[in-house]
Amino acid sequence: MRGRYANLNRIRSLDPERDYLDIYQTMLRYEFPWDMKLGLNLAFNRSFSIPAIAAVHIATGELTEHTQKRIDDTGLLMYEMVLNGFEQPRGRDALRRVNQIHRQYDISNDDFRYVLGCLVVIPTRWLREYGWRPPCCHERQATYLFYRELGRRMGITDIPGSYQEFETWFNAHDAAHLRPNDDAAAIERATRMLMLTRIPPVLGPLGNALVSAMYDASLRRAMRVEPPAWPVRAGLHGALKVRSRLQRWLGTPRTTAMFADGITTRSYPNGYEISQLGPRHEHPRE
Repeated sequence: MRGRYANLNRIRSLDPERDYLDIYQTMLRYEFPWDMKLGLNLAFNRSFSIPAIAAVHIATGELTEHTQKRIDDTGLLMYEMVLNGFEQPRGRDALRRVNQIHRQYDISNDDFRYVLGCLVVIPTRWLREYGWRPPCCHERQATYLFYRELGRRMGITDIPGSYQEFETWFNAHDAAHLRPNDDAAAIERATRMLMLTRIPPVLGPLGNALVSAMYDASLRRAMRVEPPAWPVRAGLHGALKVRSRLQRWLGTPRTTAMFADGITTRSYPNGYEISQLGPRHEHPRE
């Protein structure tokens, strides 16, 4: 237990309004690396599942025809912004590329807000449920402020004014618009491999059932995924709870930051240029 809460103590000494990037980086790179990566995976899965957003992705074919590259590109652009912020060259380049990619498509402000809300709310919910400790108020605020700034720099308007307001808006929008649709089902089938990589190899035979158990009931309905047997759901919940307690009691703070040696992906074993991430061909608006 010695030093287990050292990062939390430091975070509580910071000002989230000024230091939100430092706090969010600490969450991702030191405090909750596995959980944050999984939470962001779940967030992107959910963002693909609203019918209007799923239809855009199906039309481009990027998620169903170039699945691994699309997944890797999304992760690289996001992590470049988290690791470098919005003022450093690589962070600015990643944000510029994100805006270039999205400028091609006719996406509503509400849909953009929903995707942003997924990134704010879904990983935070995961940490509250399965993190070795729940995120503190500074961490929730820093998460909100990071994505509020990202949203503003993407031209997204009417972003709710606090984490709690955003969560309330997200819940209402999710309940109203997350509906069963064939496009979401097709994307889920193509991208399931992303979640399967989060399953320990020893649990490989149960991989598909465990992935389905990670989705909540409304997301499974939207993606037309059959609910796994209750022993699988209960077993996963119990195992994650045990893991969180073992980490709390026996774990020690990470000393080497995640991505300290750079970000590696299957699509770019020899490195990548930020300007080349994204669709292979431009898809102009109709």
